[in-house]
Amino acid sequence: MPEPETLMSILVIRGPECRDSLTSAPFPLPPSVLGALVQRAGCAGQTLAVRSCGSTTEVLTALRLANEWGVRATLLDPGSLTDHPLLQRAVQGLAHPYVEVHDGLGEQEASFPASTGRRLAVVDGYGARSYALALEIALEQLGCAECECDVHVGT
Repeated sequence: MPEPETLMSILVIRGPECRDSLTSAPFPLPPSVLGALVQRAGCAGQTLAVRSCGSTTEVLTALRLANEWGVRATLLDPGSLTDHPLLQRAVQGLAHPYVEVHDGLGEQEASFPASTGRRLAVVDGYGARSYALALEIALEQLGCAECECDVHVGT
């Protein structure tokens, strides 16, 4: 089995806010959105993995592993944890840039302070399309935004 650092170049970390009230499990990204993100990253020569976290501890672990695995960019949806001091410290310690994502449709959600880590942008209020926009920003930063395929993610 390949080492973890060879498995992904872009990591999507979703915080504990998006939970199913019946099962208490994190909501997954809709399959059409996830498929479009993976396809778009692949067209740009990148790999993408998603980690839906059910707790602050899981988000902190995912951020630590992102550094250990040599991830090149993170799309981070912190959920309701933007004011959590341990999370802010972990984001500050990321060895790579990140895009802060909030997938609430038409809502403004709280963001990390502007000086938190190597944040490229905040994408907020576009529903599931927030992830597609964040991915485009990350790919642009990595110098691989142009590719042969044109993928659009709808909500």
